[in-house]
Amino acid sequence: MQSHTHQHAAQRQEKHQHALNLGILAHIDAGKTSLTERLLHSAGVIDEVGSVDDGSTQTDSLALERQRGITIKSAVVSFAIDDVTVNLIDTPGHPDFIAEVERVLSVLDGAVLVVSAVEGVQAQTRVLMRTLRRLAIPTLVFVNKVDRRGADPERVLAELATRLTPAVAPMGTVRDPGTRAARYVPYAADDPRFTARLAELLAEHDDALLSAYVDGDAAALSFGGLRDVLTKQTRKARFHPVFFGSAMTGTGLDALTGAVKELLPAAAGGADGPVAGTVFKVERGPAGEKVAYARMFSGTVRVRDRVPLAGHAEDGKVTAVSVFEQGAAVRRDAVAAGQIAKLWGLTGVRIGDVLGDARAVPERHAVAHHFAPPTLETVVVPRRAADRAALHAALTQLAEQDPLIDLRQDTLRQEISVSLYGEVQKEVIKATLADEFGVGVEFRETTTICVERVAGAGEHFEIIDTDPNPFLATVGLRVEPAPVGAGVEFRLGVELGSMPYAFFKAVEETVKETLGQGLHGWEVPDCVVTMTRSGYWPRQSHAHAVFDKSMSSTAGDFRQLTPLVLMDALRRAGTRVHEPMHRFRLTVPADVFGTLLPALRQLRAVPHTPAAHGSAYVVDGVIPAARVHDLEQALPGLTRGEGELESAFDHYAPVTGTPPARPRTDHNPLDRKEYVQRVTRRTRVG
Repeated sequence: MQSHTHQHAAQRQEKHQHALNLGILAHIDAGKTSLTERLLHSAGVIDEVGSVDDGSTQTDSLALERQRGITIKSAVVSFAIDDVTVNLIDTPGHPDFIAEVERVLSVLDGAVLVVSAVEGVQAQTRVLMRTLRRLAIPTLVFVNKVDRRGADPERVLAELATRLTPAVAPMGTVRDPGTRAARYVPYAADDPRFTARLAELLAEHDDALLSAYVDGDAAALSFGGLRDVLTKQTRKARFHPVFFGSAMTGTGLDALTGAVKELLPAAAGGADGPVAGTVFKVERGPAGEKVAYARMFSGTVRVRDRVPLAGHAEDGKVTAVSVFEQGAAVRRDAVAAGQIAKLWGLTGVRIGDVLGDARAVPERHAVAHHFAPPTLETVVVPRRAADRAALHAALTQLAEQDPLIDLRQDTLRQEISVSLYGEVQKEVIKATLADEFGVGVEFRETTTICVERVAGAGEHFEIIDTDPNPFLATVGLRVEPAPVGAGVEFRLGVELGSMPYAFFKAVEETVKETLGQGLHGWEVPDCVVTMTRSGYWPRQSHAHAVFDKSMSSTAGDFRQLTPLVLMDALRRAGTRVHEPMHRFRLTVPADVFGTLLPALRQLRAVPHTPAAHGSAYVVDGVIPAARVHDLEQALPGLTRGEGELESAFDHYAPVTGTPPARPRTDHNPLDRKEYVQRVTRRTRVG
């Protein structure tokens, strides 16, 4: 009996050597969750295909997801294709939940991008494909809903090539599209038009194939000769095979499943290497305990192991492990490289944490910001004043699961703000607080999150024991602009040995914290701050050897002085407020285009030259993020309900006129008297 058990364990381990972590991504309503259901059914994991409309799907497990028929949280479910164990991750399609998609990208070996055969390429489709290609994630395209009325596979294929990437080619065709009888027919290996088109596209990235193409080498240009090149280029994300089908009827699913196994790369990494993994999701268990979802890239983590967490002072101790097998999370003694697991016991764990050795995590898989941050925010107000503390605790827990909601506590006004991608996310937060925490809330008006960019160079310093400096520290800082996206860089323009390292560290940390609120209250994202002066009083004692704070500098002196110096340097440099801008694409009936232009101008939109598409006009342009919702509301009335709008964040642009200000939540270093009173009062109380 014992040997039989070991044999099964060995078989499971063998299976895990062929793991594939697969993401299903799409614009909302393309049928991504239905496709997940069909894949699970085909693999024998579930007996019946669940319905999004009926709320009976495997991956939409939240009550709110079932009620709304949308995916809000990423979900992991597993199935087998022969000897490959696929960990399939269903992600949200609604743009308000793009942060959930962002975290999943860091754990994927490959992806299936789902596109509707009716609606075609949409705003979110383009955002997702751009990111998948930038991160070089091997991606198959599945054109779903070929059985729906209005399905037009040829039109969608043309859109894929013109609006996503020319590196796409169909692997088959659809008979009777737009009817319940629609079926996918793979191209035959000896179809000359298919192999010629495939060879032409693949030759763009393969010199040997290009030579064969020019020379007319029939053997190299046959499908048998092209198969290896197709696999290699797909796995390098240089080429994207396109499949067609229907998640409802199941046509095309066999071809897609075969391609997942043959064309996408299995997870790499050895179970015997150093422990390395990343946490991409955190949730709370029934007893309130933290549960971390981690993708392992190297090594093995076992129950009762102590695991280093990058950036944490103490290791975490794993108390339980679940891995995903045949549709469910199953308790196991360990999780090995290539697998995704749920880990218990890591009490301080956060999304983005690296388990073990960060050097063993491939660069592409490091959790990073691939999409634009939220551009909206709102104040959350409890309906009952007595729920204020409960609201803070509940929002803190939600921020663990989605760090980008970015809680902003205003202790002066006793208010909490959250960052948002859109109005739907606001509704979900409200429902979650009521359903899961029993806290009823209302929201203030949604406002736009701007940024402040440094306009020039500015410098200021204050000397120890010299008016008006009340702190035992000398700090000099110079602020200069940096390129967009560069972040905040702190440099030393003084000798590192001129004072204790802890004092330099205190200045650096305070600089980065203080730049969260610039002259107008907005974050200052891209600049270089150089420390130009430093000075301190060394530790002083009385004759009886008692430490005297009044005669000795501490890190607190540097933390308290730095905001005053930095803000004065920032005043000299000057800042300019920039607002987020969305790129939009409007499709409207040609006869209403003329009446639409004045409305666009009123919303401060800048349309480009329109293009005629049959009886419709298509116009691109940019619009302030603050006015996108207004345009969405006005569009049906302006276009008889026939207008279609796509929009996505594009860039920040300078605000014209009076710059908007954001209420400060710090001790206001712009007002020296008020600031000094507050920090010295806080110090005395402490």
